[in-house]
Amino acid sequence: MKLVATPPEIETTVPASEAGAAPVEIKAPVDVRSVALTVVAVIAAIVLLQYAQTVIIPIVLGVLVSYALDPPVARLTRLHVPRPIGAALVLLLVVATGGVLAYGLRAQAGDVVEQLPRGARHLRRMIEGDRAATTTTAIQQVQKAANELEKAADATAPQQPPPGVQRVRIDPPPFSVSSYLMWGSIGLLGALGQAVLILFLTYFLLASGDLYRRKIVKIVGPSLTQKKITVQILSDIDRQIERFLLVQVFTSLVVAVASWLAFRALGLQQAGLWGLLAGVFNSIPYFGPVLVTGATAIVAFAQFGNIEMPVIVGASALAITSLEGFLLTPWLTSRAARMNAVAVFVGLLFWGWVWNVWGMLLAVPMLMAVKAICDHVEDLKPISELLGD
Repeated sequence: MKLVATPPEIETTVPASEAGAAPVEIKAPVDVRSVALTVVAVIAAIVLLQYAQTVIIPIVLGVLVSYALDPPVARLTRLHVPRPIGAALVLLLVVATGGVLAYGLRAQAGDVVEQLPRGARHLRRMIEGDRAATTTTAIQQVQKAANELEKAADATAPQQPPPGVQRVRIDPPPFSVSSYLMWGSIGLLGALGQAVLILFLTYFLLASGDLYRRKIVKIVGPSLTQKKITVQILSDIDRQIERFLLVQVFTSLVVAVASWLAFRALGLQQAGLWGLLAGVFNSIPYFGPVLVTGATAIVAFAQFGNIEMPVIVGASALAITSLEGFLLTPWLTSRAARMNAVAVFVGLLFWGWVWNVWGMLLAVPMLMAVKAICDHVEDLKPISELLGD
């Protein structure tokens, strides 16, 4: 019996343009039913988030505030202070500090409101300018065109009503300050009620310590591997959110102090109030600095009445927040907690659409919690890769 060795086959790749063959296709099975169920579940979750936001938002805020205040409570516990008493002391200190700060800035907030009419007068003078008697401004041209259109509409309308029909004129109701004050008071009372609920929830979370963490580990399953993975996920979420909140508080303080010093050097009135607002809105990526820049530019225009100072004040505010965002925050944030700019921006758009301003404030910590979960679940690793830096 004679064995004949055959040469191995050599596969060659010929471009489709040269061989005239169809391009290579990757066929992946797609379960249409699973995709449809996933889409329906996502839509239902979004509707639930929007419908139940009055319940979910205070819970999320309470959890985040408890994360931020847990380190000082833990230090008091190590000093043999009972945890419920330590939580109460820390919360009382925070509330007292916020109340003193708000009381000290109340006069500056009133001055800002009083500046609005003066700013409107500056704007009107700038638009009108030094017009001559024979010069017609653009606003007058628009008003003249509107008057001509109104005359044309009146000409086409019947001048006299049909016989037996009484013409009725409906005047809009006058501006009522009392009604606006009533609705504003109702909104203020609702906000105070929500704040009280958040404070109570934060206190209960701080006083309970790691009670719910142990309960989650207990109910996750009997397997030791499942319990270990759950502990790792919870520890990672705790570490990343606590670090993020500490970095956020520190950078907001830096932005507030730097903005206050810059506004004071430029001669802007109510510099302390605008510095505080710059620090608060710094917690909203991208949109917060833009809002502060625009607001300070408007206030500078109302105060100085020219174009140069609003540009300088707005540029100063934008420069401070930009330096903080591009240099300080990336240096303080760990590599594991960083997310790419596209994911953060899309998250801000989504949560801002779902929960408005609160969604924009809570978007980044919620994205960090989602990333921490996806880092430890094999099937969710692609989402973690999309969110990561």
